[in-house]
Amino acid sequence: MGFRKRFLNLCAKPKGFLGRYILRGMNVRHAELADWGISLLPPEPPKEILDIGCGGGRHLHKLLTLYPGASGTGIDYAPVAVKKTARFNREFVRAGRCVSTFGDVSNLTLPAEKFDLVTAFETVYFWPGLISCFKQAARVMRPGGRFLIVHETDGLDPLGRKFEQIIDSMTVYTAAELEEALRAAGFSEVASAHHADHPWIAVIAKK
Repeated sequence: MGFRKRFLNLCAKPKGFLGRYILRGMNVRHAELADWGISLLPPEPPKEILDIGCGGGRHLHKLLTLYPGASGTGIDYAPVAVKKTARFNREFVRAGRCVSTFGDVSNLTLPAEKFDLVTAFETVYFWPGLISCFKQAARVMRPGGRFLIVHETDGLDPLGRKFEQIIDSMTVYTAAELEEALRAAGFSEVASAHHADHPWIAVIAKK
């Protein structure tokens, strides 16, 4: 396996020095994408936020800044990401508004019906068993809560398909495939949006 392929495969589960480098890059490179997805959320402010696959912690920071009355939990199955998220959000951690912890979306050990906003930025590609993971997300959500998924590929663009061939555990999905899996997982309202200038998609589902 060449260096480029080894490097890109760390995107699924960053570790070590290169993993920390990747997380810093994600915070910068995915900022505009994440902010676009967040802008599509309904105006009601959430009280409890869960960011699954919190990565470098920048997007959770954005949400906690946008919703000053909210508390946030970031989970990731990469220990280096858990530490990075805590450091990036240290002022919110000190204020008691943010927790960063190890977690696996295929088996969430969080309380049922705790969160009214769950987010997943550039991470669903790597989830094992889409419907079962979506059911895990639904379990920890309050009735009426929203689940926001944001991807920089709509599953149809050539670059997204190229990375799917390079990164071993990656599966890209179309908006229609995500919507179908969310409905199968029990979400009642599902809608998607495409960015006007990029192959970005955002899917919002209501429990």
